[in-house]
Amino acid sequence: MTRIQKWIVFLTAFFLLTNGAFYAALADHDEHEKKRWYQKIFDWDDDNDDDDDDDDHDDDHHEKGLDSSKHHRKRYLTPVTNLTYKEECGACHFAYQPELLPSGSWEKILTGVEDHFGEVFELDPESKKIIAEYLKANAAEHSSAKRAMKIMRSLRDQTPLRITQTPYIQEKHDEVSLTVLKRESIGSLSNCSACHKTAEKGIYEDDYVSIPR
Repeated sequence: MTRIQKWIVFLTAFFLLTNGAFYAALADHDEHEKKRWYQKIFDWDDDNDDDDDDDDHDDDHHEKGLDSSKHHRKRYLTPVTNLTYKEECGACHFAYQPELLPSGSWEKILTGVEDHFGEVFELDPESKKIIAEYLKANAAEHSSAKRAMKIMRSLRDQTPLRITQTPYIQEKHDEVSLTVLKRESIGSLSNCSACHKTAEKGIYEDDYVSIPR
């Protein structure tokens, strides 16, 4: 084999090796990007200590405001839209978003309306049916909001009668003392709108909390 032939063989082999390495690196890069994409989806609902707040501090969020954007719909609970529920239940207390409890809990609550946490609550059959359907269709297990997902995760197989009995809600308020909760301006942990000024919009982030005196 002549020197020229040897060089041709060497260059051909070199080209094939480097070309293969290039495509292998490209494939690794694509796989890495794919993993990163999937990881973002799973990390979106990851239970890090500050994940309820950090994701919501994006510049995009502050620029577009609270009432608009895809960002708002993904991260927050859906505001209450059912007028019957608003009028009947919201007349006595804050109209909680259905996503704050699983459908089993809402069913238990509506079953016992005659003794509604120590209060007499009259509800005609038609209104009860409308409210039951609304709560069931929009309960926590049907929501993609990260807070609803975390509530469901914390509950496991429990079906509490109160939102304040869910482990997730209790953990989020574990640093709030009973003395603060018993203030006349608050009353109890169930009075969400006393401190969460944007609760009606389904936004419960720390940025919008103001504890009254």
